[in-house]
Amino acid sequence: MAKVKPFRGIRPPKEMIEQVASRPYDVLNSEEARREAEGNPKSLYHIIKPEIDFEPGTDEHDPKVYEKAVDNFRAFREKGWLVQDPEEHYYIYAQTMEGRTQYGIVIAANVHDYVNGVIKKHELTRRDKEDDRMKHVRVNNANIEPVFFAFPDNERLEEIIRRVAAETPEYDFTAPDGFGHHFWVVNDPEMTRVITEEFEAMPHLYIADGHHRSAAAARVGLEKAEQNPAHTGDEEYNYFLAVAFPASHLRIIDYNRVVRDLNGLSAEEFIGRLGKDFIVEDKGTEIYRPQRLHNFSLYVGGRWYSLTPREGRYNDADPIGVLDVTISSDLILRDILGITDLRSDKRIDFVGGIRGLGELRDRVDSGEMAMALALYPVSMKQLIDIADTGNIMPPKTTWFEPKLRSGLVIHSLD
Repeated sequence: MAKVKPFRGIRPPKEMIEQVASRPYDVLNSEEARREAEGNPKSLYHIIKPEIDFEPGTDEHDPKVYEKAVDNFRAFREKGWLVQDPEEHYYIYAQTMEGRTQYGIVIAANVHDYVNGVIKKHELTRRDKEDDRMKHVRVNNANIEPVFFAFPDNERLEEIIRRVAAETPEYDFTAPDGFGHHFWVVNDPEMTRVITEEFEAMPHLYIADGHHRSAAAARVGLEKAEQNPAHTGDEEYNYFLAVAFPASHLRIIDYNRVVRDLNGLSAEEFIGRLGKDFIVEDKGTEIYRPQRLHNFSLYVGGRWYSLTPREGRYNDADPIGVLDVTISSDLILRDILGITDLRSDKRIDFVGGIRGLGELRDRVDSGEMAMALALYPVSMKQLIDIADTGNIMPPKTTWFEPKLRSGLVIHSLD
């Protein structure tokens, strides 16, 4: 059963929230963070991407960069830009994108639930990325940024969300990307009790986004437990920061592929090879979007094509084999283009669907890429089925939008 708790959040005063809050550390590079933080000493980028306080080109993994994160985190608290709540709370965090709002509960999730598989994952992590976030958590003694969880729909929790969200929010702002962010403090002790109780009745929570942050938090928690001879399991370091959303609130958007070359084939030869495994339909020069599961959109040679796998080319009974990312990786990227390792092959790049299919067309038309492939989005049911069966999604399968805004609340390990 999932063990969660309220916590004493460290967060900005209401009037500073828009200056402090930032995009997550892993959705932009150092130079983009430098530009976004320019002229704003209160930006959380000074803590989560502190290389921006050094000369351009400074290695973000340099020990002095982690030390700068600690210095900046301390300075933010000393200056009153981040203040710790005197009492433990849960929080409600909602995001609005294109007129649609999803509501999550901010919790402290249990490290041991992650280790023991109560918190389920669907992606592999890279050790170097884990190490980076582990160092960041360790030196700051805090989870600065949250992990994004999903949980099975629960009417008692939905009722609490509705009641809290009917009140005036603590924070309510629109970020520069146009997405709305709304945040409430849960002050009612009975609501707090029910939230804890309902999560404890859940057999599993699911990581939607933030696998590296989860792994890093777990490693720090276990490390601290080992170093503490009086360890009981109730210490704050046994918990890490997460925002948990009812699964029905979440929408996974497409995660598309662009490839630099056609492995020596002309566009006509490539289309011909596809005909062996797919029904290929020429859709002309207007953007074509995949219409359903097992329908793909291809852009090559200035034209859009619909690709539908022929019968027998995939296994509906296999939770991984049935995924469109697996079908396209096996039948197109591997068998025709010779791309076998999506994590490391430099011939392929990935584009989140938030950028639109026009981005795919533009990258091919510019000559940078030879072809683009758009996929129908994975469903939350597919993600949960894969996690429940102990399987791992292929790389670059899911893209969640909007991303959680960082800096609304921080969890201290003390």
